[in-house]
Amino acid sequence: MKVGVVILPDQRWSEAKHLWREAEDLGFAHAWTYDHLTWRDLRDGPWFGAVPTLAAAALATSSIRIGTLVASPNFRHPVTFAKELMSLDDISSGRITLGIGAGGSGWDANALGQEPWSAKERAARFAEFVEQLDRLLTEPAIDSLSGEFYCAKDARAIPGCVQQPRLPFAIAATGTKGISLAVKFGQSWVTHGDPKAAAKRDEVAAHACAKLQMAKVREECQTQGRDFNSLSKTYLTDSIREPWLASVSDFHRLSGKYEELGFTDIVLHYPRLSEPYKADIDVYYEIAKLNQR
Repeated sequence: MKVGVVILPDQRWSEAKHLWREAEDLGFAHAWTYDHLTWRDLRDGPWFGAVPTLAAAALATSSIRIGTLVASPNFRHPVTFAKELMSLDDISSGRITLGIGAGGSGWDANALGQEPWSAKERAARFAEFVEQLDRLLTEPAIDSLSGEFYCAKDARAIPGCVQQPRLPFAIAATGTKGISLAVKFGQSWVTHGDPKAAAKRDEVAAHACAKLQMAKVREECQTQGRDFNSLSKTYLTDSIREPWLASVSDFHRLSGKYEELGFTDIVLHYPRLSEPYKADIDVYYEIAKLNQR
């Protein structure tokens, strides 16, 4: 099983760059950052943009895969975002993965002054966003692109992605419609379990939810005629519901359970000194060391 790490964009680059280099040196398979304008309890503290952060991370590293986990339509337009992604893929020499999800309400969901979206509209926007990004990153020239929510005219993606036919999508989804998108357009499916679950320790419920979601992915692969094994399955860990960084033994116990479900990748959060994602840095280093073997 591959192991990756999320590095929050909450430090100046002079401090953050060593975390990205360290992630590569420690042998992590991939490193990610959040794509938000503000986020939860950290909204009044330092918070930097995902695209410039990833551009800097691409230049500070040489082999580790990097990406967003996740971007969303909350404040992105597919035309401008596709151009930025193509550029990141070039800067990184083909190491970018686009982690993308429907986004949630609150935080930066209304940052551009729009009225809150209903769950139905959010799902529809997400589907259109993914479909248009797929085209914009695959086709060098699109004369016209007209959707219900996003339109484009004379859009160009030249010279195109380093990774052909385009950079990979890691699509976050917990429900039936999102999972259908992940199977159709994704190179990886991402979940963090039940987004409606209470923020409390409940390993049994978290595992049961992931098991149910994995069954939906398998079923959707059969429906669409896709090889189940051609889709990577990524579990984004939550240290509140499950003790992923409580100890090395806890990590191995949990990762083993999720590997049995069919997950191919696990993503941890870099330990912070305070919540969210407060954890023992020594455990993190020990997990990385054992993962190299």
